[in-house]
Amino acid sequence: MAARLQEGSNVFVSRLLPRDNWFVSGHRACQGCGEALAVRMIHQVLGRNTMVASATGCMEIISSSYPDTAWSIPWIHVAFENAAAVASGVETGLRMLMQKGKIPSRRITVVGMAGDGGTADIGLQALSGALERGHDMIYVCYDNEAYMNTGIQRSSSTPYGASTTTSPAGRQSIGQQTWKKNLPMIAAAHGVPYVATVNPSYPMDLVRKVERARSIRGPKYLHVYACCPTGWRLAPELAVAIGRLAVQTGVFPMYEIVDGVLRMTVQPEKLRPLKDYLKPQGRFRHLDDDTIARMEQRLHQEYQKLLRREGLQL
Repeated sequence: MAARLQEGSNVFVSRLLPRDNWFVSGHRACQGCGEALAVRMIHQVLGRNTMVASATGCMEIISSSYPDTAWSIPWIHVAFENAAAVASGVETGLRMLMQKGKIPSRRITVVGMAGDGGTADIGLQALSGALERGHDMIYVCYDNEAYMNTGIQRSSSTPYGASTTTSPAGRQSIGQQTWKKNLPMIAAAHGVPYVATVNPSYPMDLVRKVERARSIRGPKYLHVYACCPTGWRLAPELAVAIGRLAVQTGVFPMYEIVDGVLRMTVQPEKLRPLKDYLKPQGRFRHLDDDTIARMEQRLHQEYQKLLRREGLQL
C-alpha cells in the first residue's frame, strides 16, 4: 500500500511540474546533490520568463564551465556577496525599460540565488538592502550549511556540532560551536510579503510555495534545504530521505509567512528522535549522547516557539 501511495504521489508531482527544464542535464554536480535537485524543480515552476543572478558557489561552478552552460534561461554570474544587489538592479532596469516602451510590458520573474555563505554571511548586507527597498524579486538561499565549493568551511548557517574543515571535531572541540543563524526569520523581520522554507524532499509543498512566491508582488524570500552528500559525508542515495528526516525530526521546519502571519505547511504528528537525522551523516558522528540531548532540547524549544507563533502577526 505504501509503495502504491508513493508511486501515485510521484505521478501526481510529475503532472504538477511543467515538463520543460530550464536547468538542464550535463552539469557537474556531485551525485545526490540536493541543491541541483531543488534548482531544477524551482525553475520548472518559475518557467521561461525568468532571469537569474547567481552568486559564486557550487551551482555557478557546476553549471557554467566555459563554453558550456546548464541554463536555458538568462543567467548572470555575479560576485559572492552581491546576488541580491544585482537581482534588484535587473528588476529595476526591466521595470524602467517597460515604462519607457523600450521592451514589451510583461511579467518577468527576477531571481537572486546564493548558498548559505553568500546569504547568511558575505551577502547578508545586500539581501537586507534589497528586501528593505521592496524590489519585486524572489531571493532563494540554497542552504547546504557550509562553504562547500571551496572546501567545506563552516558558515553561520552550519549546525551546532557539525565538523567542517574550519570547525573540526577533536579532543577539545565538538565541531561548530555556534547555533545556526535563523535566516527566514531575519528576512521576515524586514516586513516582506512572503517568506517560506522549502524542501525538495516535499515536492508538492515546493511547487505550491514557488507558485505563490511568483504570484506575489514585492520581495520574496525562499530558504531551501539543500543536502550535500560530499560535505555532510552522507551516502548519495539518501539525499531525498535525509530531507524528509530533517522535517520529521524538526531540524528543518516547514512553514510560510504571508504578510507577517506564520503557517506551518508540513507538520509531523510527533517529532522523531534527533539521532535518526544525525546518524547517517559523518559530520555528526563524533557527538556523544549528552551533546545530542542538549541539541535536541534546544531544537524542541525552537520548534515549540514556531508552533506558538502560528496564526499570529510576527
